[in-house]
Amino acid sequence: MSEKITIYDIAERLNITAATVSRALNNNPKIKESTRKLVIETAAAMNYKQNRLALALQSGRSNNVGVIVPRIDSNFFASVIRGIEEELHPHGFHVIICQTHENPKRENENLHTLLDAQVDGILMSVTDVTNENDTAFMNIVNNNVPLIFFDRKKDINGVSSVTIDDFKGGYETTKHLINQGCKSIAHFSGDQSLEIFKNRFLGYKQALLDSGLTFDEKYVIQSKSSVDAGKEALDILMQYDTPPDAIFSSSDFAALGAIQELRARDINIPADFCVAGFSNEPFTKFMELSITSVDQSPLEMGKMAARVFLEQMEKTDKIMIEKKVVLKPELHIRKSSARTTH
Repeated sequence: MSEKITIYDIAERLNITAATVSRALNNNPKIKESTRKLVIETAAAMNYKQNRLALALQSGRSNNVGVIVPRIDSNFFASVIRGIEEELHPHGFHVIICQTHENPKRENENLHTLLDAQVDGILMSVTDVTNENDTAFMNIVNNNVPLIFFDRKKDINGVSSVTIDDFKGGYETTKHLINQGCKSIAHFSGDQSLEIFKNRFLGYKQALLDSGLTFDEKYVIQSKSSVDAGKEALDILMQYDTPPDAIFSSSDFAALGAIQELRARDINIPADFCVAGFSNEPFTKFMELSITSVDQSPLEMGKMAARVFLEQMEKTDKIMIEKKVVLKPELHIRKSSARTTH
């Protein structure tokens, strides 16, 4: 195995000092352009690799940003990551992606690993709202490392966030179903310990009350974001003496499961039963029976989170300005809920 090339090897080859090589590689303005060019060409020819961690310790910046998501095999989080990268790459930042798999311990490990790697900031969607990782979050803040939450957030002093108005999304979707003539609307809710699912539920409930419809807790079923979970939740609803005539689901996947189960029961959609989801997953618009859904603007969310980070990096006084960005949800009305006659 060949020995690692150092700046001393380059200096010996060019008969100059190691300090001159170091300054040339780091674009020091005191070094002549001809010398800088010669050093860079020689370093490349000798296959020299700079130690990024050493550079980070020396300059105080690594040009790496950590991104933590529950999972990357989701169109929503993949689109957020794309938005972050598109915004940060022109500024010379590289993205390190970590997954929590909805596990607080994995989240904690990711936070410590990224901090040890000298990242310049961490952009993340939290796993849950327990206090298990509060110490890790405060450790990041106390180290003056920008921490920005997106989609799922915790309220921590000095920490910025980028979310959408989940309450409004839930409210407008439920009002749409009411306007289609639906009288008994069920709700598939995610884990309401997470603010996003709590707010979607509250929007749903408020729309019912504002429209003079009865709110009944038995029509609210906590469901995971999966097709099977949607089928199981629909099966529970249909066993009631008075089953609902519509569903607002916090998940497009659960909405799809409900639709599949309704069709298996020969229930006409949307004439006899309307369904709406949340997230605007790609499949919702490409199906024969396209699904009404709320767009969360993940690409814009990622870009905005990156912009908030860049603003904080520009603060020379190291004072973190807390910013709460709330994006507007957009309801896409499709065949699963659009009745031609009421």
